[in-house]
Amino acid sequence: MKRRLLIFTLLPLLALGSCARDNTPSLATPPVYQKISANDAKQIMDSGEEYILLDVRTEEEFAEGHIKGAILIPDYELADRAETELPNKDARILIYCRSGRRSANAANALIELGYTNVYDFGGIIDWPFETVGG
Repeated sequence: MKRRLLIFTLLPLLALGSCARDNTPSLATPPVYQKISANDAKQIMDSGEEYILLDVRTEEEFAEGHIKGAILIPDYELADRAETELPNKDARILIYCRSGRRSANAANALIELGYTNVYDFGGIIDWPFETVGG
């Protein structure tokens, strides 16, 4: 009887003790792919906050017309050039291409390289705002 009472008394205390561990997360949540609309991208651009506008199309496509302020790093050169040309891995990066496929791939590639604040807003064909060049 005493043994059963001791078990029922100690069991809740052991359970409480196991809950008293450090709840501080050991790792930050890893960055994930973020798709936004052209309107959301335009709001960021107009907000006055810092961002990098990245066009991942070819040089020829860029010359035909691009969004003002964009830097060009074609998707097929991104892995080789990103860390040199985009040294701040925490910078807000807005990515676009022609239709959205390459920008999605580029956004995921940047995340794999350790970039933390990457937003894909798809293709310039869906961009309802002003462009330059061409």
